[in-house]
Amino acid sequence: MELLYKGKTKNVYDLQDGTYLLKFKDDVTGKDGVFDPGANTVGLTIEGVGKAGISITKYFFEKFNEMGIPTHYVDADIDNATMRVLPATFFGNGVEVICRYRAVGSFIRRYGMYAKEGQVLDAYVEVTLKDDKREDPLITEDALEMLGIMTREEYKTLVDLTRKISNIIKDELAKKDIELYDIKLEFGRVSGDNHIALIDEISGGNMRAYKNGEKLDPLELEKLILS
Repeated sequence: MELLYKGKTKNVYDLQDGTYLLKFKDDVTGKDGVFDPGANTVGLTIEGVGKAGISITKYFFEKFNEMGIPTHYVDADIDNATMRVLPATFFGNGVEVICRYRAVGSFIRRYGMYAKEGQVLDAYVEVTLKDDKREDPLITEDALEMLGIMTREEYKTLVDLTRKISNIIKDELAKKDIELYDIKLEFGRVSGDNHIALIDEISGGNMRAYKNGEKLDPLELEKLILS
Protein backbone atom coordinates (compact mmCIF):
# COMPACT_ATOMS: atom_id res chain seq x y z
CA MET A 1 0.00 0.00 0.00
CA GLU A 2 1.59 3.26 -1.16
CA LEU A 3 0.65 6.68 0.25
CA LEU A 4 -0.22 8.90 -2.72
CA TYR A 5 -1.66 12.01 -1.09
CA LYS A 6 -2.15 13.57 2.34
CA GLY A 7 -5.29 15.70 2.37
CA LYS A 8 -7.00 17.91 4.94
CA THR A 9 -9.69 15.39 5.83
CA LYS A 10 -8.40 12.12 4.32
CA ASN A 11 -5.33 10.32 2.96
CA VAL A 12 -5.20 8.41 -0.34
CA TYR A 13 -3.32 5.12 -0.83
CA ASP A 14 -2.64 3.00 -3.91
CA LEU A 15 -3.56 -0.62 -3.12
CA GLN A 16 -1.58 -1.87 -6.13
CA ASP A 17 -4.59 -3.88 -7.39
CA GLY A 18 -6.20 -1.25 -9.58
CA THR A 19 -8.05 0.44 -6.72
CA TYR A 20 -7.27 3.22 -4.22
CA LEU A 21 -8.00 3.44 -0.50
CA LEU A 22 -9.34 6.61 1.13
CA LYS A 23 -8.62 6.87 4.87
CA PHE A 24 -10.96 9.36 6.56
CA LYS A 25 -9.62 11.59 9.36
CA ASP A 26 -11.38 13.23 12.31
CA ASP A 27 -10.50 16.68 10.93
CA VAL A 28 -13.12 19.02 9.47
CA THR A 29 -12.82 22.30 7.62
CA GLY A 30 -13.52 25.59 9.34
CA LYS A 31 -11.92 28.62 10.93
CA ASP A 32 -11.08 29.56 14.52
CA GLY A 33 -12.52 26.30 15.83
CA VAL A 34 -15.88 26.73 14.07
CA PHE A 35 -17.04 24.14 11.52
CA ASP A 36 -17.58 25.51 8.01
CA PRO A 37 -17.96 23.14 5.01
CA GLY A 38 -17.01 26.00 2.67
CA ALA A 39 -13.65 26.67 4.32
CA ASN A 40 -10.39 25.55 2.70
CA THR A 41 -8.47 25.02 5.94
CA VAL A 42 -8.82 22.49 8.75
CA GLY A 43 -10.62 24.29 11.55
CA LEU A 44 -11.03 21.63 14.20
CA THR A 45 -10.89 17.94 15.03
CA ILE A 46 -14.06 16.13 16.10
CA GLU A 47 -13.53 12.63 17.48
CA GLY A 48 -15.53 10.09 15.50
CA VAL A 49 -16.20 12.34 12.52
CA GLY A 50 -14.11 10.08 10.24
CA LYS A 51 -16.34 7.07 10.94
CA ALA A 52 -19.41 9.29 10.65
CA GLY A 53 -18.21 10.53 7.28
CA ILE A 54 -17.57 7.06 5.90
CA SER A 55 -20.95 5.84 7.22
CA ILE A 56 -22.92 8.52 5.35
CA THR A 57 -20.71 8.21 2.29
CA LYS A 58 -21.27 4.43 2.15
CA TYR A 59 -25.03 4.92 2.55
CA PHE A 60 -25.37 7.41 -0.30
CA PHE A 61 -22.77 5.96 -2.69
CA GLU A 62 -24.37 2.51 -2.53
CA LYS A 63 -27.75 4.11 -3.18
CA PHE A 64 -26.36 5.98 -6.21
CA ASN A 65 -24.67 2.87 -7.59
CA GLU A 66 -28.00 1.02 -7.37
CA MET A 67 -29.69 3.90 -9.21
CA GLY A 68 -27.12 3.83 -12.01
CA ILE A 69 -25.59 7.19 -11.07
CA PRO A 70 -21.85 6.97 -11.84
CA THR A 71 -19.49 7.00 -8.83
CA HIS A 72 -15.98 5.71 -8.11
CA TYR A 73 -17.16 3.76 -5.02
CA VAL A 74 -16.27 0.07 -4.63
CA ASP A 75 -16.79 -0.74 -0.93
CA ALA A 76 -16.17 0.63 2.57
CA ASP A 77 -14.98 -0.40 6.03
CA ILE A 78 -16.73 1.75 8.63
CA ASP A 79 -14.74 0.47 11.62
CA ASN A 80 -11.48 1.53 9.98
CA ALA A 81 -12.99 4.66 8.37
CA THR A 82 -11.75 3.59 4.93
CA MET A 83 -13.29 3.40 1.46
CA ARG A 84 -12.02 1.55 -1.60
CA VAL A 85 -12.52 3.37 -4.89
CA LEU A 86 -11.68 3.24 -8.59
CA PRO A 87 -8.90 5.60 -9.68
CA ALA A 88 -10.09 8.88 -11.14
CA THR A 89 -8.37 11.92 -12.60
CA PHE A 90 -9.22 15.48 -11.60
CA PHE A 91 -10.45 18.27 -13.83
CA GLY A 92 -7.29 20.36 -13.90
CA ASN A 93 -5.95 20.26 -10.34
CA GLY A 94 -9.46 19.62 -9.01
CA VAL A 95 -12.78 21.44 -8.95
CA GLU A 96 -15.54 21.52 -6.37
CA VAL A 97 -19.21 21.86 -7.27
CA ILE A 98 -21.61 23.44 -4.79
CA CYS A 99 -25.39 23.11 -4.97
CA ARG A 100 -27.21 25.77 -2.95
CA TYR A 101 -30.78 25.73 -1.67
CA ARG A 102 -30.38 28.67 0.73
CA ALA A 103 -28.32 31.86 0.55
CA VAL A 104 -25.71 31.40 3.26
CA GLY A 105 -21.93 31.37 3.66
CA SER A 106 -19.83 32.63 0.76
CA PHE A 107 -22.96 33.22 -1.36
CA ILE A 108 -24.05 35.97 1.04
CA ARG A 109 -20.51 37.33 1.32
CA ARG A 110 -20.44 37.78 -2.46
CA TYR A 111 -24.04 38.70 -3.24
CA GLY A 112 -25.27 40.26 -0.01
CA MET A 113 -26.20 43.46 -1.84
CA TYR A 114 -28.99 41.51 -3.53
CA ALA A 115 -29.61 38.37 -1.47
CA LYS A 116 -30.97 38.03 2.04
CA GLU A 117 -29.51 35.61 4.59
CA GLY A 118 -31.33 32.29 4.27
CA GLN A 119 -33.13 33.26 1.06
CA VAL A 120 -34.43 30.24 -0.86
CA LEU A 121 -32.41 29.33 -3.96
CA ASP A 122 -33.45 26.95 -6.75
CA ALA A 123 -30.65 24.35 -6.64
CA TYR A 124 -28.11 26.98 -7.69
CA VAL A 125 -24.90 25.33 -8.92
CA GLU A 126 -21.47 26.95 -8.87
CA VAL A 127 -17.99 25.60 -9.64
CA THR A 128 -14.82 26.57 -7.79
CA LEU A 129 -11.20 25.65 -8.38
CA LYS A 130 -9.39 23.70 -5.67
CA ASP A 131 -6.72 26.31 -4.98
CA ASP A 132 -5.96 27.09 -1.33
CA LYS A 133 -3.56 29.89 -2.25
CA ARG A 134 -6.34 31.77 -4.07
CA GLU A 135 -9.09 30.71 -1.66
CA ASP A 136 -10.88 28.39 -4.12
CA PRO A 137 -12.02 30.99 -6.69
CA LEU A 138 -15.29 30.72 -8.60
CA ILE A 139 -14.94 29.91 -12.28
CA THR A 140 -17.39 30.14 -15.18
CA GLU A 141 -18.21 27.66 -17.93
CA ASP A 142 -16.40 29.85 -20.50
CA ALA A 143 -13.20 30.01 -18.43
CA LEU A 144 -13.27 26.26 -17.74
CA GLU A 145 -13.31 25.59 -21.47
CA MET A 146 -10.81 28.30 -22.44
CA LEU A 147 -8.30 27.11 -19.83
CA GLY A 148 -8.64 23.49 -20.96
CA ILE A 149 -10.03 22.28 -17.62
CA MET A 150 -13.19 20.74 -19.09
CA THR A 151 -15.33 20.88 -22.20
CA ARG A 152 -18.75 22.50 -22.35
CA GLU A 153 -20.32 19.05 -22.67
CA GLU A 154 -18.49 17.92 -19.52
CA TYR A 155 -19.65 21.07 -17.73
CA LYS A 156 -23.27 20.34 -18.65
CA THR A 157 -22.90 16.74 -17.42
CA LEU A 158 -21.35 18.04 -14.17
CA VAL A 159 -24.21 20.46 -13.50
CA ASP A 160 -26.91 17.92 -14.38
CA LEU A 161 -25.35 15.26 -12.12
CA THR A 162 -24.89 17.78 -9.31
CA ARG A 163 -28.57 18.76 -9.31
CA LYS A 164 -29.73 15.14 -9.58
CA ILE A 165 -27.49 13.92 -6.74
CA SER A 166 -28.13 16.93 -4.51
CA ASN A 167 -31.90 16.66 -4.93
CA ILE A 168 -31.79 12.98 -3.92
CA ILE A 169 -29.80 13.87 -0.79
CA LYS A 170 -32.11 16.80 -0.03
CA ASP A 171 -35.16 14.52 -0.25
CA GLU A 172 -33.51 11.88 1.96
CA LEU A 173 -32.73 14.48 4.62
CA ALA A 174 -36.27 15.88 4.41
CA LYS A 175 -37.60 12.46 5.50
CA LYS A 176 -35.85 13.14 8.84
CA ASP A 177 -37.18 16.74 8.97
CA ILE A 178 -33.71 18.01 8.08
CA GLU A 179 -33.32 20.86 5.59
CA LEU A 180 -30.28 20.87 3.32
CA TYR A 181 -28.95 24.41 2.80
CA ASP A 182 -26.02 23.54 0.55
CA ILE A 183 -23.69 20.69 -0.34
CA LYS A 184 -20.22 20.45 -1.88
CA LEU A 185 -19.51 17.61 -4.33
CA GLU A 186 -16.48 16.50 -6.33
CA PHE A 187 -16.32 14.79 -9.70
CA GLY A 188 -13.58 13.20 -11.79
CA ARG A 189 -12.95 11.14 -14.88
CA VAL A 190 -12.88 7.48 -13.92
CA SER A 191 -10.11 5.42 -15.51
CA GLY A 192 -11.09 3.22 -18.41
CA ASP A 193 -13.47 5.22 -20.57
CA ASN A 194 -12.96 8.51 -18.66
CA HIS A 195 -16.66 8.85 -17.87
CA ILE A 196 -17.58 11.54 -15.35
CA ALA A 197 -18.40 10.17 -11.90
CA LEU A 198 -19.02 11.38 -8.38
CA ILE A 199 -15.83 11.00 -6.33
CA ASP A 200 -14.48 11.72 -2.86
CA GLU A 201 -17.21 11.67 -0.20
CA ILE A 202 -20.71 12.69 0.83
CA SER A 203 -20.65 13.51 4.51
CA GLY A 204 -21.81 15.98 7.12
CA GLY A 205 -18.47 17.72 6.68
CA ASN A 206 -19.43 18.73 3.15
CA MET A 207 -22.89 20.14 3.74
CA ARG A 208 -24.87 22.65 5.77
CA ALA A 209 -28.03 21.11 7.18
CA TYR A 210 -30.54 22.40 9.72
CA LYS A 211 -33.23 20.85 11.91
CA ASN A 212 -35.77 23.00 13.76
CA GLY A 213 -33.70 26.05 12.84
CA GLU A 214 -30.53 24.66 14.40
CA LYS A 215 -27.39 23.92 12.38
CA LEU A 216 -26.33 20.28 12.68
CA ASP A 217 -22.70 19.30 13.17
CA PRO A 218 -21.37 16.32 11.17
CA LEU A 219 -21.83 13.80 14.00
CA GLU A 220 -25.43 14.85 14.73
CA LEU A 221 -26.25 14.69 11.05
CA GLU A 222 -24.83 11.18 10.69
CA LYS A 223 -26.87 9.92 13.63
CA LEU A 224 -30.09 11.41 12.30
CA ILE A 225 -29.62 10.19 8.71
CA LEU A 226 -28.76 6.63 9.68
CA SER A 227 -31.19 6.28 12.59
